[in-house]
Amino acid sequence: MTTPTIRRVLLALSVAAANPAFAQAQAPAPSDAAACASIETDAGRLACYDAAFGRVRSDVQRADREADQAEHARHATSDLYRNDARHAVDAHGADAEANAGKGSLLDSRWELAKGSKLGTFNFRAYKPVYLLPALWSSAPNEHPASSNPEVPPATQSLDSVETEFQISFKTKAFENLFGDNGDLWMGYTQVSHWQVFNGGESRPFRETNYEPEVLLVFRNNYSIGGWHGRMFGVGVNHQSNGRADPLSRSWNRVMVNVGLDREGWALVARPWWRISDGHADENPGIEDYIGRGDVTLVHQVGGNEFALMARHSLRGGEHSHGALQFDWGFPINRTLRGHLQVFDGYGESLIDYDHRATYVGIGISLLEWY
Repeated sequence: MTTPTIRRVLLALSVAAANPAFAQAQAPAPSDAAACASIETDAGRLACYDAAFGRVRSDVQRADREADQAEHARHATSDLYRNDARHAVDAHGADAEANAGKGSLLDSRWELAKGSKLGTFNFRAYKPVYLLPALWSSAPNEHPASSNPEVPPATQSLDSVETEFQISFKTKAFENLFGDNGDLWMGYTQVSHWQVFNGGESRPFRETNYEPEVLLVFRNNYSIGGWHGRMFGVGVNHQSNGRADPLSRSWNRVMVNVGLDREGWALVARPWWRISDGHADENPGIEDYIGRGDVTLVHQVGGNEFALMARHSLRGGEHSHGALQFDWGFPINRTLRGHLQVFDGYGESLIDYDHRATYVGIGISLLEWY
């Protein structure tokens, strides 16, 4: 293994370890609670103490009930009441409704409730953070080609088993832009595919995808069939692999996030619209493969977390393509979690956006969705 390769891995792991969200996933036992004092950020230190002393999250149902009661009380207030009485009901209603869903799965990640705000410019958990030492592919793409006919295909020698890791975090840049609602988040996700077993090719990093984004998130409070609408977000997403032709892949999207949850469940739908690259489009038609939207369903039960992602091009005929991904995070011991991932379809990485294959990986997780 070359020295530059080692440095790249150490850098990736050091960035992941610096994320205070990991303190939430690996908080010390009560006998070790003093260790929480060493955590630098307020949010991470608070989460550490909460876990150490067994503090459970807020009663979500109670928060929802109080919000419903406040809304009914406000509607019941008539013009016959004195102004001060009406104002008292409105003030209580605004406060209670702003805390609807406090402690829910989506609230725990996006600080949606008024009483959940933790300030700006602290690292927060975003997408899962994991290391899959062994990721098997049913069809390694040794001749990646763009759908741009002017870009010739490349040739590479690949093993069918490689290593994949993902790091992801976000931070809040602005809070309560519209009264007590509307937070501007900045997120970053990086996924790397490392041909660590491919000694004949000097164990190269086959592909790394970089995904920065900005997202304006609003708190919601509505119900549909037992699901509670918690969040609505709109933002701009960039995704690229930072390489030159013929391996260059990149695109920009306007994305909408709609999040709902219920006890132990979360559902996030993300339709998106590609921002045209004009005449310099390196991969035209990428949305016909990676898709025009996805839906992720997450369920927590008995210390396990299951996630199913589905996406599709939303087109028929020869333009109909999509993908499914299943993730299972399971406890190994108090501080370590296992992670199983199965993917089938197009776009497991940007270099393979128009290549279909099945991938199965096993490893460890430092952080799941919730």
